[in-house]
Amino acid sequence: MASAVHSLLVCLVLLVSPYLGCSYQTRYTHGGRHYVLRSNRDQQQPKQTPTCSSAHSGTSSSDALPVVHRLSPCSPLGTARNQQMEKPSVADVLHRDAVRLRSLFQEHNHGSRFPAPAPTSAGGGLSIPSRGDPIQKLPGALEYHVIAWFGTPVQQFTVGFDTTTPGATLLRCKPCAANEPCDHAFDPSASSSIAQVPCGSPDCPFKGCSGPSCTLSVSTNNTLLGNATFFTDKLTLTPWNTVDSFRFACLEAGFRPADSSTGILDLSQNSHSLASRAAPSSPDAVAFSYCLPSYPSDVGFLSLGATKPELLGRKVSYTPLRSNPHNGNLYVVELVGLGLGGVDLPIPRATIARGGTILELHTTFTYLKPQVYAVLRDEFRKSMSQYPVAPPLGSLDTCYNFTALNSFSVPAVTLKFDGGAEVDLWMDEMMYFHEPGNHFSVGCLAFVAQDGGAVIGSMAQMSTEVVYDVRGGKVGFVPYRC
Repeated sequence: MASAVHSLLVCLVLLVSPYLGCSYQTRYTHGGRHYVLRSNRDQQQPKQTPTCSSAHSGTSSSDALPVVHRLSPCSPLGTARNQQMEKPSVADVLHRDAVRLRSLFQEHNHGSRFPAPAPTSAGGGLSIPSRGDPIQKLPGALEYHVIAWFGTPVQQFTVGFDTTTPGATLLRCKPCAANEPCDHAFDPSASSSIAQVPCGSPDCPFKGCSGPSCTLSVSTNNTLLGNATFFTDKLTLTPWNTVDSFRFACLEAGFRPADSSTGILDLSQNSHSLASRAAPSSPDAVAFSYCLPSYPSDVGFLSLGATKPELLGRKVSYTPLRSNPHNGNLYVVELVGLGLGGVDLPIPRATIARGGTILELHTTFTYLKPQVYAVLRDEFRKSMSQYPVAPPLGSLDTCYNFTALNSFSVPAVTLKFDGGAEVDLWMDEMMYFHEPGNHFSVGCLAFVAQDGGAVIGSMAQMSTEVVYDVRGGKVGFVPYRC
């Protein structure tokens, strides 16, 4: 009976596929599996160039900031446009992930698998690295950006946003180094509302500073890289959402991010973070939420102080926030199980939950403990035994060649969190396809084995609104929001 119902469903989908909005591939989910059917028009379809969506990506709040990927045609960064939407190789993606993970998992965590503030001669809980570019390396490579305005009158900049910053919003500022482009740098001298944070004040994290301002000179091998100076100024997110006397670190001279963005908005649990300063007073609102776009031509959103989704009639499931004694700025949850094809995998809760879980914005793939990943991989392979195997793509070791097929299916992966929250991953959130937008190419399971706590990457979060109800001590998931 179930087989007959599935066959009828396939026929109906094929009949209406020209009207489903997907011009050459039809996709649906049934019985715990994701299916893709090739349309008869597939071979005649010209390759389409992504264009920006005109809609505001699923949110009606006027206080929401549009979120774009660094390679999106919607990105205001010139570097994104110059790359002509070329998809980075899997080696590039894995390298960026490795840089990011190295900044998250540090050797001095005292047994914790999650980042603690790095020691610095200045002390005080903020880490400015002694070498390299802190905007690029700390907290890591930034995949998603928003537009924000600093100062009075406002100066507009494209900035990243992050929940795992070292405890401060970082902004590239003038003066810049000699012979260096300076058009993407904040000019403190042009703002009438700016104020320096005094050295020795409670708002200055540098215990080693000297002089009137909260400033630290960063150098390596007797070479000055630049100064980090703390200011407060007006931050404008939308015409209706401003934060007065917002604290941030001005990074001067040699600090220059490679992607031409200007800095990082801190969304950590630090008391000076944007999430804390813009926290709503109403118990009916959450600190912030974001939704990462599924495709380069889509736009997501970052919302601060929005109404709780359940009060708006949206389906949301919550998982408790866990404390981290080694880094109180960090949001930690617990992944306690995995589902595959609608069936729970035989992984002991203690095994998968040990070490905690980070929801990561700027790591693409999802990283699991080797013993946890092995169970997922082996069961996935058993369920895919009818399809031709493809060679691994770097650390992605479970790949299949769908090129010559007219249809295929994969078992759906479900992330199960403490408290009963579940996130069902659609095909593009659990499979990495070698050719962008083409499922009939080589596809790999987008999970990687790694020692340490679990890291849920951006692919697994795409299209889901991730809600940070910090006052309520929980993180929520609203499916299909952008």
